[in-house]
Amino acid sequence: MAADDTAGSGDGSEGEKEMDVKVAAAEDTGRHEDEDAEMAVSAHEAQSLSEDPAVEARNPKKWEWAVIFLCFYGFMSSIKPGEPFITPYLLSPEKNFTREQVTNEITPVLTYSYMAVLVPAFLLTDFLRYKPVLIIQGISQVVIWLILFLGDTLLQMQFMEFFYGITMACRVAYSSYIFSLVNPVLYQRVAGYSRSSVLLGVFTSSVLGQLCMSVGNITYYTLNAISLGFVSFGLLLSLCLPWPKRSLFFNRTKNQEQRELTAVAVKSELDLINPKGEVPSSAASRNSASRWKDSVFVQMLLEMRNVVKKPNLRLWSLWWVFNSTGYYLVLFYVHILWSKVSDNKKVYNGGVEAASTLLSAMTAFMAGYVKIRWNVWSELVIGVITAVQAALLLLMGTTGNIWVCYIAYVLFRGFYQFLVPIATFQIASSLTKELCALVFGINTFLGTILKSIISLIFSDKRGLALDVHSQFLVYFIYFVILTVVYLVCAAVVIIRHYRNQAGARGGANDQATPIELSPVAVNSEAEPLSNGKSAKS
Repeated sequence: MAADDTAGSGDGSEGEKEMDVKVAAAEDTGRHEDEDAEMAVSAHEAQSLSEDPAVEARNPKKWEWAVIFLCFYGFMSSIKPGEPFITPYLLSPEKNFTREQVTNEITPVLTYSYMAVLVPAFLLTDFLRYKPVLIIQGISQVVIWLILFLGDTLLQMQFMEFFYGITMACRVAYSSYIFSLVNPVLYQRVAGYSRSSVLLGVFTSSVLGQLCMSVGNITYYTLNAISLGFVSFGLLLSLCLPWPKRSLFFNRTKNQEQRELTAVAVKSELDLINPKGEVPSSAASRNSASRWKDSVFVQMLLEMRNVVKKPNLRLWSLWWVFNSTGYYLVLFYVHILWSKVSDNKKVYNGGVEAASTLLSAMTAFMAGYVKIRWNVWSELVIGVITAVQAALLLLMGTTGNIWVCYIAYVLFRGFYQFLVPIATFQIASSLTKELCALVFGINTFLGTILKSIISLIFSDKRGLALDVHSQFLVYFIYFVILTVVYLVCAAVVIIRHYRNQAGARGGANDQATPIELSPVAVNSEAEPLSNGKSAKS
């Protein structure tokens, strides 16, 4: 992908590297929310951490083992065979909740919880240097499966969803942790290792769960006991992780030293100018203002206005907010839809999730090789894919065939994950490292707020409390509206592009003709044409 097709600066090689890092963004089930954003944030954390010299380069074996252990942790912590079967378990005679309770009272808590803890988890991840947040995530996982294992009241299931929100918010810690362990030249490689290990874990988990249900004929209760054992082992592994020494915002060792040296140099110059130590009040106020402006968060907030000014950044950020909202709402409620269509006769949730994970990985990988002029065709590509997703949602919401529903879901996920690495690249390649983390964080947070509003209006018991089929019709209308907006914008952008192109060609011809025919243009060599060549040539 050419660098000049992006909305901002950044050379092509850096863009391709970032695309490679983020291309494996298709990972998991509906409860593995917004891992794509976390990966995007962590990739730019990697760049920031590269400012600190890699001490581990002197001990290559040490970081190699640390990376291997972290990848093993990522794989094991992703194995929860009972996860694709949580909804059937809640609706089964073992728990005996009604479909209305699961749809309108239990599932909405997940969105609210995630929105509430997302920002604190993001800041604590950096402040506490990753490991404590991973431990919190492990504890939350154990609590989730203990509640599923032992709980039987509506309130207990709502608490289970609350801890799911904490688990999802803490996933950013794993995505960024690995970059604090290695030399900057290895960031691209280890990012692939960490993402692949999680992807393999999710796939293994889904296949294992389906085999246990279909071949082993075990009960949901036994499957949850197996899942509890796996997450408990994951918690033990998180306690053994090494403790990183640096992070993006609050633990910037090298940058702190540079700021201190700068402060000392400034103070020395002022002492030479003012030996008696009398610093003018205007200089003092300027120093105070400078310190305030040097704050990392203030600098990023000041630069945020550049995001809204760049059309491509604005487009892909809006796509991230609005399309990811619809995507994750579908993932949250699709298991309830399946249970209604199949009437819980035979459940193949694990196999479907495994297939969708594989297809998502393949489409995300393919996206890395798509080379078009994104500044011209972005709206059209997004509009067409959103239209296909809308059609798939209509099919899911109206069909009575569970296999048609399964296939539509697999394709729906694949189309979304095709655009994720493209959006990540388009946003990240035009931003500074710290600002990138902030933009992805804001996009994710805005998407979570929108999910919460839609859930409150259409899903929650305090709102319209629609049944699951009606909710999917709402999601279909939502995607249709997005499709119309994208296609209208695409028409405007494409028409404007070709008009500008025609105008540029016309201007070139008008400029070339008099120069070519004039016999007195002595210094015509120095007069460039619009195509960059001189008139004489």
